[in-house]
Amino acid sequence: MTCLMIDIGSTELSYKDEERLQNKLVGGVILFTRNYQSKKQIKTLTAAIRKIKKNILIAVDHEGGRVQRFRAEFTHIPDMALLGQVYDENQSKGRRLAKLCGQLIAYELGICDIDFSFTPVLDINFGTSSVIGDRSFHHQTEPIVELASSLMEGLNLEGMQSVGKHFPGHGFIKADTHLEIANDNRLLEEIQKKDMSIFNAMIKKNIAGVMPSHVIYTNCDQKPAGFSQFWLKNQLRGLMNFQGAIFSDDMGMKAAQIFEKDLVVRVKKALEAGCDMVLLCNQGKEIDHVLDKLEWKQDSDSIKRLLKMHRDSSKNKVFNSSPINYSHESVKKNIIELKNLVKKLS
Repeated sequence: MTCLMIDIGSTELSYKDEERLQNKLVGGVILFTRNYQSKKQIKTLTAAIRKIKKNILIAVDHEGGRVQRFRAEFTHIPDMALLGQVYDENQSKGRRLAKLCGQLIAYELGICDIDFSFTPVLDINFGTSSVIGDRSFHHQTEPIVELASSLMEGLNLEGMQSVGKHFPGHGFIKADTHLEIANDNRLLEEIQKKDMSIFNAMIKKNIAGVMPSHVIYTNCDQKPAGFSQFWLKNQLRGLMNFQGAIFSDDMGMKAAQIFEKDLVVRVKKALEAGCDMVLLCNQGKEIDHVLDKLEWKQDSDSIKRLLKMHRDSSKNKVFNSSPINYSHESVKKNIIELKNLVKKLS
């Protein structure tokens, strides 16, 4: 297990992809919509990846709503904000549907031999951030914790771990870190009381992974959170006692590029700040430069944290080995209810 998670170009591995996957620094692959045609095809692709490196982590952004990379032949998972709306009307129903979403995500990805999704979003919807917006469960902390916990429970039942994002909280600011530098000018005490209370609660529930944002919290540190020892070592590891894996956000995002132009230096700064694994997406030939020039010795604790992110294929509590459609009547009823919810509220 080593420190880089890279992407691949298409629906099957090229010679260059195979060469990159063999590099000792590569410990993970993140998949995108361009990598997907059908469940049969994606199973063939993940098998080819694991043939090269058996214990590699395979992940995807599969939150639901507008961030769901695989759609054809997959259940349409709703925006998390829709679950928040249900929760406001009926808390028990909201939690039940959130748990079902977690089970569906884990089951459908699991049968394709994908280890985990970068979910749940733990950001608060303050009503200002378009990039977060309806990806957030709610505008209040308690419903976010309740629904995220239920989603995580569903994922765990199917043997899949969770990655909470974007620490310490991305929902307050308007700027989109994919496109520009983003500054959050709040005081540390306010961030701790609101945004970080959610991460604290999820850490106490043993969430396995966390992804920091590329936001700069100007009254706390002058570095984006994912490059900041203050946020990752002092706050997340120290004050909050987080023992799980830390995954950087994508190094290709504009906010990361502005912070540090040199990609090799950028990656090393994220690792030095406390990230266990760094995401390199859509970087083309620049990936080869990183693979050639980066020097990093991963410690044993980091390796152990990342190994825990592998999907436990022995767990299949609800769906057994049968297709989701639908040997269990209660499951069938809940899925129909979820699909009707999506149609009603979309």
